[in-house]
Amino acid sequence: MSLRSIPESFSLAAVAAIDARLDAICAEHGVAMPLAIESGSRAWGFPSPDSDYDCRFVFVRPVDQHLSPWPRRDVIETPLDAVLDVNGWELGKAIKLLIKGNAVIIEWLRSPLVYRGEAWFRDAFLEFAGRFADRHLIARHYLHLGERQRRVHFGDGKIVPQKKIFYALRPAATLRWLRLHPDQGVAPMHFPTLMAECEPPTDVDALTADLIARKAVTHELGAEPLPPVIAAFIDEEFAIARPRYEGATSIVSATARNEAELFYRDITRRCF
Repeated sequence: MSLRSIPESFSLAAVAAIDARLDAICAEHGVAMPLAIESGSRAWGFPSPDSDYDCRFVFVRPVDQHLSPWPRRDVIETPLDAVLDVNGWELGKAIKLLIKGNAVIIEWLRSPLVYRGEAWFRDAFLEFAGRFADRHLIARHYLHLGERQRRVHFGDGKIVPQKKIFYALRPAATLRWLRLHPDQGVAPMHFPTLMAECEPPTDVDALTADLIARKAVTHELGAEPLPPVIAAFIDEEFAIARPRYEGATSIVSATARNEAELFYRDITRRCF
């Protein structure tokens, strides 16, 4: 079954431009593209009226392109402009980063906004991720991401654009979700869904919902210090996660490596 899920709120011109770029990539590079999704604030569920379009895709090279003494790049990038940001990863890169604890490909697989894709590919990759994505490494990814955002943007008393709150709040909420779902490692990408499933304190939930609602209708939320309620929530989740995940090490087991090779070959054969 082919996948496509584009909301009516999307610009028809932007979607047409993205489709054209994806078609051109497949034709120019001779690759298959079993998944192309929206990955930015639109997919997270807190866009602004002027949010750009962040299309990300996974591509698969045919066997003949691997039979060369000169390996090809594992990324394909297109020119960045004021509206479109379109680039993607080769399947092997996505697999290797996943089993080393990078959560980005998991977010792509969980994106609710799909430009094109095959259901069998997404389902197979999510199943693979469920088996071989180390939740401790995934949690460490969000801990480091969130702490960096907290440190860079939200020094005590610093005046910052309110839209940047989500940069630290989303990793904190994901860490809370992982803590409350100890038998799962693939958290929702859609931020309102993530917040609902991580059951935050009532005051945090209310303030977050208000920020999302205001961000949806205005180009600028204004700048002020990080609200104390949000700051306390973020800092508490990071403090809980730090001793649990800070020391997690990325060691790829022989089983994971062998299964990754089998998965890679199977996907390549199915695409071509």
